[in-house]
Amino acid sequence: MFSLEAELDAMLCFEVALAGAEAECGLIPGEAVGAIVAGAEAFRPDMERLAAATARDGLAVPELVRQLRASVGGEHAEHLHKGTTSQDVIDTALVLRLAALLDLLEHRLGTLLERFEMLAMQVGQMPLTGRTRMQQALPVTYGDRIAAWADPLARQRARLAEVRDAVLVLQFGGPVGTLSAFGDAARPVAEALGRALGLKVPERSWQSGRDGLSVLSAWLATTAGVAGKFGQDVALMAQNELAEVIVAGAGGSSAMPHKQNPVAAEVLVSLARFAATLDGGFRQALVHEQERSGAAWTLEWLLLPQLCVTTARSLGLAIELADALDFPAG
Repeated sequence: MFSLEAELDAMLCFEVALAGAEAECGLIPGEAVGAIVAGAEAFRPDMERLAAATARDGLAVPELVRQLRASVGGEHAEHLHKGTTSQDVIDTALVLRLAALLDLLEHRLGTLLERFEMLAMQVGQMPLTGRTRMQQALPVTYGDRIAAWADPLARQRARLAEVRDAVLVLQFGGPVGTLSAFGDAARPVAEALGRALGLKVPERSWQSGRDGLSVLSAWLATTAGVAGKFGQDVALMAQNELAEVIVAGAGGSSAMPHKQNPVAAEVLVSLARFAATLDGGFRQALVHEQERSGAAWTLEWLLLPQLCVTTARSLGLAIELADALDFPAG
């Protein structure tokens, strides 16, 4: 989802949908849409030129548009990218990929919750020593401990509706966020474009207001943190002195063959802490100067993909760990 190919595909999707919206509103000829679609389908980017231009311009869109216009060719090439700007293309291409990411994460959350439900059915009534501040406290059950893993995940899954509402929003503002090139047609074009892409259309461009993505960043870091709590508990429960859980396929030691290291559980803790670090950095990326920032935008590109990948891997690894758990009397 964050590969160069996926990003370019999403950018082409935006340009094709924009042409269709503009034709629908009578701003470009209808036949131009067919030419743009054909040009996009036949398009094969010159990656060396694209890389060099990105280093020069700070983003890929100017050179991408030049190459894509050459692929469209003829009189209709000028109708490509009409009235829009690089940030519209890049931000909407990101949102389109985030929609697929959120579907994936929701599926993994559901799968992990199913695993915890199965574990609770298997060993939920077994007694377990409760611990507070890592000291023996009062008796609980394995079901109580599993519920402490599952309940926050269920709440995170419920919060996804709010995240989708904040994130799956069309970015379409033109050079300074006002869609000035479209005049009275600005709103109709935006609504047609939003329909084509399946995205909500805001009242105004959000090109310098990144609070929606901040909602996503916080949700991702929190989700990874919840999975990290699961990993931390398993690592403690798997200690030799406790042996409250057995992790199948645990890692070995080169010097101490008696050891079974809970590597997956430890990695979940590391991923949780890494996600929290990335989320903290993302707060710095909220500070955009005036109508557009180059520096804050670039920082966002460095942080957000890593945070998405970190959380997705965290949930995937948590599923694998849940499948690897065994219990002394289970």
